[in-house]
Amino acid sequence: MDRKALAEFLRRRREDLQPGDLGLPPGVRRRAPGLRREEVASLAAMSTDYYTRLEQQRGPQPSVQMLTSLARALRLSDDERDYLFRTAGHGVPQAVTAAEHVAPALLRVLDRLDDTPALILSNLGETLVQNRLAEALLGRRTGFTGLRRYEVYRWFTNPADRLVYTPEHRDRQGRALVSGLRVVFGAMGPSSRAGELVRALTKESDEFRDLWERHEVVKRFADHKTIVQPQIGEIELDCQALFTEDQSQCLLVFTAPPRTEAAEKLALLGVVGASSVGEVAEEGGRGAF
Repeated sequence: MDRKALAEFLRRRREDLQPGDLGLPPGVRRRAPGLRREEVASLAAMSTDYYTRLEQQRGPQPSVQMLTSLARALRLSDDERDYLFRTAGHGVPQAVTAAEHVAPALLRVLDRLDDTPALILSNLGETLVQNRLAEALLGRRTGFTGLRRYEVYRWFTNPADRLVYTPEHRDRQGRALVSGLRVVFGAMGPSSRAGELVRALTKESDEFRDLWERHEVVKRFADHKTIVQPQIGEIELDCQALFTEDQSQCLLVFTAPPRTEAAEKLALLGVVGASSVGEVAEEGGRGAF
């Protein structure tokens, strides 16, 4: 681990970013260029003290997960991400870790979407990052560990995850998740993370096993959905996706036609905020797409 190089790189990248680049308010009394340390720490889901120690060359060696979060928070390119890992003593990220690195182009779009729910998903359905309104709508969908990081796993192992849909739409959503997993499984093979998901769910869920044996294959993201939000109730939304060139990640955006009841509910969602919804997600997990 090259502490000096790591510290200087983090500081330079932090100073190069402006609040507006990440959809943050400019604030007042900024005595230094770029983002504040506490802003980077918040974006990377770590304590300000921990991040400060890294910039001061006295922090512990960051874990792979922590470096992935930092790369995302600082909007690093693939080359910059690899450099970050090397200076921290971890070498070039493995394929699984690299896949979790959010495409900078998608992040730039997400940063500018402050009036509609939006999130970035991996091809396996892991929520890599979500904006404030997406958290208010769907609950906090980041921060899970192990196989619970993937929506399809939570769907078939945690009944509370289905509450985001009305009962009449849950069967259709379950089939869509299994079908989407089969598409990725076909591309990645049985020895991949997709194969690990299939093996685990086949053991743990009779419902998944029955759906998997149907061999349905379809990749569906654009859709019209009715989402159940605890404070506001049912909201009818259009769901559209923007994919990276290699189809490994997508930006999912929920919108409503202007001057409709759904549009009014989305505006109310911004007032309600995500605090109580986030508590629900921590207790049981929510959300689907």
